[in-house]
Amino acid sequence: MRTLLNNPDFRRLFAGRLVTNAGDSLYFVAAMWLVWDLTGNELYTGLAGFLTLAPAGLQFLFGPLVDRWPLRRLLVATQLLQGLLVLSVPAAHLTGHLSVWVVLAVMPSLALLNQLVYPAQTAAIPRIVDTDELVAANSLFALAYQGVDAVFNALAGVLVVVVGAVALFTLDAVTFALAAALFSTLSVPRADDTSVDRGPESETPAEAPTRGVEPTPDGGRVPEEAVPEREETAAHGSPDAAASDGNGGASGYLADLEEGIAYLRGTFLVPMLLGSVVINFALGGTVAILPSYAAHVGGVDGYGYLMAALAVGILVGSLAASSLAGLAFGRLSIAAFLLSGAAWLGAVAAGRLPVTVALFVIAFVPVGVTNVLIVSVVQAVVPETLLGRVTAVLGSASAVSTPFGALAGGAAASFVGPVAVITVAGVAFLLLAIYLASVPALRRLPAVGDIDTLATERRPT
Repeated sequence: MRTLLNNPDFRRLFAGRLVTNAGDSLYFVAAMWLVWDLTGNELYTGLAGFLTLAPAGLQFLFGPLVDRWPLRRLLVATQLLQGLLVLSVPAAHLTGHLSVWVVLAVMPSLALLNQLVYPAQTAAIPRIVDTDELVAANSLFALAYQGVDAVFNALAGVLVVVVGAVALFTLDAVTFALAAALFSTLSVPRADDTSVDRGPESETPAEAPTRGVEPTPDGGRVPEEAVPEREETAAHGSPDAAASDGNGGASGYLADLEEGIAYLRGTFLVPMLLGSVVINFALGGTVAILPSYAAHVGGVDGYGYLMAALAVGILVGSLAASSLAGLAFGRLSIAAFLLSGAAWLGAVAAGRLPVTVALFVIAFVPVGVTNVLIVSVVQAVVPETLLGRVTAVLGSASAVSTPFGALAGGAAASFVGPVAVITVAGVAFLLLAIYLASVPALRRLPAVGDIDTLATERRPT
């Protein structure tokens, strides 16, 4: 990891990630609690969760844009727009027009812009680091995402009590401005590595490195054995075909989108996504009613600690991912999610905030492990010219059920209470483990380093 941090472009991207994640944590905790404080109704927090999470289901629409647009300018523009949006909440408060509807309008707008931010960051990583550094790079990015979340989720819970939720939106605007400044210094090679999207301190074209791009005898394409076999090769095309239509309008955009979807057909990611749909539905319900649950066990401070527990668990798993990469991924995932389900149900049964927080940390460790490992596989196998749209399609497909889970969780909690909803989420983890064990293509997955194709056909083990 020391080598990665000596890479100036990775260091700038990493720093920007830290700052923007801090802002995301502050606004999300402040916004969800503000909705609960203004209404005291789980139906509204469920609606807030739906509006915040629903844009993730549209992420696949942004993938072609990420592959087409210069990443540095895209990252800078999104941060500036998000900063302006969060300022609308304190502005409404100062003018006496603050209502739950203002907050409910801002939350999905910010989330929509994030559907460009995260695929762009993911697409930038393999362009600025070597292939053998991808797992370490993704672990560090997960550290940025979850580590900052852990600290700032808990901090936001305290700050809401001390300075109020509205003041946090003002602080959040500052973090977006700082992130924009950091991203503006990036130098990101384009996917075809023929030009560079440069910041003010970038190398000259002659000095620009070809990081993470290994020369191949077929003009830069990924070797055929690294790409899942498909019945119609014309359906998924080639990186060159994608690049040749780079100046197309709507037709080119739709072709890019279709190519990203077609690439995933016949891969083990499809059955894996089916399991994710169920677990994300349950998690959406949990996030939506967590303010209500926290009010029962610890108030706004409890909400911050519970949100931090989720982030700490994923952080620990992300840091452990590199050391677990040598284990068979299929069996590792099954055992991990059995542990998650048991810890989750234990957290609910404990009924005491300190024990609940500790067990929630354990429950989310496997999420961090699997997130880092699967992203590393995708980045290593998928051609760079397709990576933005493939990542976006995966993000949309895995997240599409989450907002509906938030709506359902909020509605259910208003009738049966938040504890019952969270219990169902714990059962979903156990069901995921059973599902992974029942699908041969997932159960037989080897160690991440041995996965050189996304195709589902594998030798029995």
